[in-house]
Amino acid sequence: DMAAHSACDFGGGRAEKLALAKYRQVIWQGRVLNSQLSDEELRNTGRCPLTPEEIGLILVALGFDSTTRFYLASHKVYGGEARISSLRKLFPLMEDKRSLASADELANVEGKASVLAALDYHISMHSDVFISASPGNMHNALLAHRAYRNLKTIRPNMTLLGHIFVNKSMEWSEFQQAVQAGHKGRYGQIRLRKPKQSIYTYPAPDCMCQG
Repeated sequence: DMAAHSACDFGGGRAEKLALAKYRQVIWQGRVLNSQLSDEELRNTGRCPLTPEEIGLILVALGFDSTTRFYLASHKVYGGEARISSLRKLFPLMEDKRSLASADELANVEGKASVLAALDYHISMHSDVFISASPGNMHNALLAHRAYRNLKTIRPNMTLLGHIFVNKSMEWSEFQQAVQAGHKGRYGQIRLRKPKQSIYTYPAPDCMCQG
């Protein structure tokens, strides 16, 4: 759903574009505002979800390495293992609920989407660091919950990253410097909730002690 609704180009060529456009037509009858914009416009305004490879590159640029234990919280990654393989090479200790749970445990929750999502939420809440590929209901809830608990949460600078990832001539050192500079102050530091923003997506200052 996220990939189709974003209307972004994920490098799969004409066949992918047609498949995602058809999915948008079936689910939303084509009423997706992003589909009126070009891929360049979408990326330059930070509206495209980050791919697994992009998430991996961001984390490496921020100092995480191959010894990092990585949990992938997702029902289904668009593109399957082909999309995840580059992320797995960067973080070989990557796990998900299917690799951690036993066959009997999985059998008890198979087909129960809400239970599986709750499991991802629970593990994400107890992780040392959390990062999300794109905004969404679970992202918003976790961002608020982790802020309330004063836990480290990386908030990707989507507009900056959109500009960076379309620059194919950027050297690694330049990329690393840009990512680090663009994410100062985006590690879960408390900030004030924006006007009209739901308290359920960000609890400060309403739910914070006024010491």
